[in-house]
Amino acid sequence: MPIIKSAKKRVKVTATKTLQNKMFKSLYRTTVKKFLAAVEAGNKEEAVVAYKAAVKKADQAAKRGIIHKNAAAHKKSQFTKLLNSMN
Repeated sequence: MPIIKSAKKRVKVTATKTLQNKMFKSLYRTTVKKFLAAVEAGNKEEAVVAYKAAVKKADQAAKRGIIHKNAAAHKKSQFTKLLNSMN
């Protein structure tokens, strides 16, 4: 346990940031799962809406440093291929 005041503050800030990152990562994964479920079901309209949300969340996660920017680009490419294969 830290004794110095600034170290105590860093512990609190780190805990808060960790919680925010976990929440956002969970939201990102949920959006991806919704998109994949729509593709599996073959529902084109729902898949298009979920695709836009998943791509947006991937970009936001990369911007926040939750996932690497190349990982986000890779995922977006995969999503696009899946959506295009539905035709």
